[in-house]
Amino acid sequence: MATQIDQEAVKQEIIDVMKTCYDPEIPVNIYDLGLIYAIDVQPFGDVHITMTLTSPNCPAVETLPAEVKQKVADLEPVTEATLDLTWEPTWTPEMMSDAAKLELGMDMD
Repeated sequence: MATQIDQEAVKQEIIDVMKTCYDPEIPVNIYDLGLIYAIDVQPFGDVHITMTLTSPNCPAVETLPAEVKQKVADLEPVTEATLDLTWEPTWTPEMMSDAAKLELGMDMD
């Protein structure tokens, strides 16, 4: 029988691995850019991610979601990773973390 996982610990591992993925046009990781809308970790290791990109015309539309899904799927004890790419709500720079805004030299008001 499958054992339950520590969902919060796994979520933090997922966040850490997402911070190794970068939008090709912006030198900030996708998590701090605010491209990750939801990370749903189930008790037995299934993970569902909802994410967006900076625009539907983003050159990484074919590669970045696949990279994220694969990196999450490779984590222990993830049993299955699924990913939905959404355009709602539309990404805006306000969704970035303060650290990302600081790194890009943006006003944080």
